[in-house]
Amino acid sequence: MIREISERKDFYLKMFSIALPVVAQSLLNNSLSFVDTLMIGQLGESSIAAVALANQMFFLISLLFFGVTSGSAIFLSQYWGARNETNIQKVLGISLFIAGVGALFFALASFFFPRRIMVIFTTEESVVQIGISYLKIVAISYLFSAFSQIMATALRVIGKAKIPLQVALVSLSLNAIGNYLLIFGIGPFPQWGVAGAALATAVSRLVEMIALLYIVYRRHPVIAIRSRQAFIWNKKFILHILPTSLPVILNEFFWALGMTTYKIAYSRMGIEAIAAINVAESIGNLFFVAMMGVSNATLIMIGVKIGEKQIPLARLYAKRFITTAFFVGVVMGLFEAFFAPVFAQFFNIRAEVRQLAIYCLYINAALLPIKSLNMVIIVGILRSGGDTRYSMFAEMFGVWAVGVPLAFFGALVLKLNIYQLYLLLGMEEVSKLILGMYRIKKGTWVNDLTELH
Repeated sequence: MIREISERKDFYLKMFSIALPVVAQSLLNNSLSFVDTLMIGQLGESSIAAVALANQMFFLISLLFFGVTSGSAIFLSQYWGARNETNIQKVLGISLFIAGVGALFFALASFFFPRRIMVIFTTEESVVQIGISYLKIVAISYLFSAFSQIMATALRVIGKAKIPLQVALVSLSLNAIGNYLLIFGIGPFPQWGVAGAALATAVSRLVEMIALLYIVYRRHPVIAIRSRQAFIWNKKFILHILPTSLPVILNEFFWALGMTTYKIAYSRMGIEAIAAINVAESIGNLFFVAMMGVSNATLIMIGVKIGEKQIPLARLYAKRFITTAFFVGVVMGLFEAFFAPVFAQFFNIRAEVRQLAIYCLYINAALLPIKSLNMVIIVGILRSGGDTRYSMFAEMFGVWAVGVPLAFFGALVLKLNIYQLYLLLGMEEVSKLILGMYRIKKGTWVNDLTELH
């Protein structure tokens, strides 16, 4: 009995040591997004819509990064549990290569073809012009983010989750200050509006990358790539890594593409709908950060136990994380519903747009327990056990077989308003939960990936 209590205590202490820094960093990121939207909102609804649509490029590439880091975290956590430092370096090498190539592609597209990107989402010329000025400057920052996110993930896996948080605090503070100075032209700084926000973002991401690389190479040699061997992968290693990692990368990329497709459906409903949904998402993301922390802890902790060959304990951890996810989702949903009208008042938008945003926030709050369970099951449990093809199937079915058809059917055929459409899209989360719980109950999600076959 005493041993069980001690083991349970160790579980929650470890969970909090990983989850809380991730939650704090995500909260910082989303708080900055909220402040960004707030500042840009002072320039009017066209500016809010332009930045929201232009940022779909970063949304796509950041989800690619998330796919790469999630895929690498599966192997890093299991190799860390098995204390295999050689393969840790090789996993980092292949992760940096994939993320770097993806970032370069998106950066070049955003810099050289910003108009073509913007007109995918809107034909409003004023919105297009503002979006172009933002995209051409922010494009370079995609490369900085690629390196930062890989290094931050590796630090969390080896138990140094506080370092990415501390670096993010400096970087995001610099971003917020830069936004204030360059959007409004404070003191000697030029008043660049949306372009100023883009420049502040690029500079802050550069600082974040340099700081993380400096710390890793000075203090944590196990994840500091010092040899070309990290970028030399034989066929056996690649065929071991890719079947598990590639579904994660494709999953995140096509999920992001699905969310961008939702934005296209929203844009057919007018600037007011885009502005309302952007305000609602910038607020709603503040309450989703707890789920991100728990899912990170799930992926790392279960992965380490599998690497240590403690399979029964890994299964026990999965049950505990599911219970924790539901509880966190309920609590965060209640907080979001309570604070929705308060946060919405901060934005310089018309009363009817504000009310639409509040309705969307109420709907999101009701869905948070389901979203939390999906995050932990799909992103945490299934991936930690290497069951990435099924997790991709569950995610893709929810988005592309349920969500996307409903988005256009609701917007173009049923002519729903934005919050009615938002409610209809909740069916995506319900379908994913059914598929995820089925897999957990079946019990076939655990795979030991530490040995090459």
